Amino acid sequence: MTPIDHSAPPLLQARGLRFARNDEPVFGPLDFAVDAGEALLVQGDNGAGKTTLLRVLAGLLRADEGQIDIDGRPAHPARRARAIAYLGHLPGLKADLSALENLNFLCGLQGRRRAQLPENALGIVGLAGYEDALARQLSAGQKKRLSLARLWLAPAPVWLLDEPYANLDLDGIELVNRMVQAHLREGGAALVTTHGAYAAPPVRTRMLVLGAPSRLADAEAGHA
Repeated sequence: MTPIDHSAPPLLQARGLRFARNDEPVFGPLDFAVDAGEALLVQGDNGAGKTTLLRVLAGLLRADEGQIDIDGRPAHPARRARAIAYLGHLPGLKADLSALENLNFLCGLQGRRRAQLPENALGIVGLAGYEDALARQLSAGQKKRLSLARLWLAPAPVWLLDEPYANLDLDGIELVNRMVQAHLREGGAALVTTHGAYAAPPVRTRMLVLGAPSRLADAEAGHA
């Protein structure tokens, strides 16, 4: 377990963050921070801006106002690329590459967590034996597991997880929870969007509710 420095700045912090689409407010202004060893559960009704918020934090959309800091410094593109791993609704896989080829390709682009290998990551997510299966041949749940393997290999300390339980059975839901627990034990942080249909990961958790008005609250779901 990596010791967590509680005097360090938040791994991710947003101040006055606001986003509008066609001049219609989607969310904000928002102020929140996520520390090492902590998860932030982002909840809200459909259209409240959960996915949009994660895409803004990942740098895929530009905020209209506000500032995002990573480890106490402005979130410039290169810093985001090193610090943030994003798991969205789409699997982000190359359909005509095998499961193992997809992981090797992504590790070549993004690097990989020290002492972790793509073959081992496939075993961790329950895809041992699928190394040579083409991504387009996998079921929706298997594609989600392959995306989780990619997430596990990423060296980024901040995970942005958009509905990570979708397309997973009960074993898959428990897999996500174990992964988040392990990531936080190693000093990482996670933002997790959910409609509230599933329990939050059993880790030190706060909740950000998007709506009118958005609010940040403690929601101690447990400790890793």
